[in-house]
Amino acid sequence: MAPPPQLVVAATGFAIGAGLIVAIGAQNAFVLRQGLRRSHVMAVVATCTLCDVTLIALGALGFGSLVARFPLITVVAAWGGAAYLFVWGALSLRSAIHPGTLSAEKAAGTGQLTTLSAIGATLAVSLLNPHVYLDTVVLLGSIAAQYPLLTRAWFAVGAACASAVWFSALGFGARLLAPLFGKPVAWRVLDLLIAGVMWWIAASLAISQLR
Repeated sequence: MAPPPQLVVAATGFAIGAGLIVAIGAQNAFVLRQGLRRSHVMAVVATCTLCDVTLIALGALGFGSLVARFPLITVVAAWGGAAYLFVWGALSLRSAIHPGTLSAEKAAGTGQLTTLSAIGATLAVSLLNPHVYLDTVVLLGSIAAQYPLLTRAWFAVGAACASAVWFSALGFGARLLAPLFGKPVAWRVLDLLIAGVMWWIAASLAISQLR
């Protein structure tokens, strides 16, 4: 017996959404680091999921055509995102250079960020990258547009579920790596990798606007 067509569409949305979100990037690196530190994980995961759900819904409703019509939106997001990611990379490099700030006790603490500042940092990492709009609003929106309006909602639900599952697994599952990150050298390596990822994305955003 064939599954209902709505479930097939939702599964398609889940698969495509997962393929777009499961990649090394600033947002995933930030969620992983907060998960390892056990610092405001629920707030960070919820904020990332809410951002994706909102953007996916906008794309399914046809907002992607508006973004394509006004490219200034992505230009502003690109330069703002590049600046923010460069600063965040510098902070990660500073953490790697000073191993005294990377002890297991401090890594597990929540004192470095308040809940509001953690949410603000999550919003910045999530929304100041124009690729997130291209992936969720434009790309997923263009695929969803191939379906009738009611069926389109199932596609969006599937893609949104992929985001919720991924961010939850990344944030709350990170604590399984806690024994490894009980060593300061592991935090040093992670911060160096995060700095590299942040700077690489920042450079790619700036270069894309200079071409």
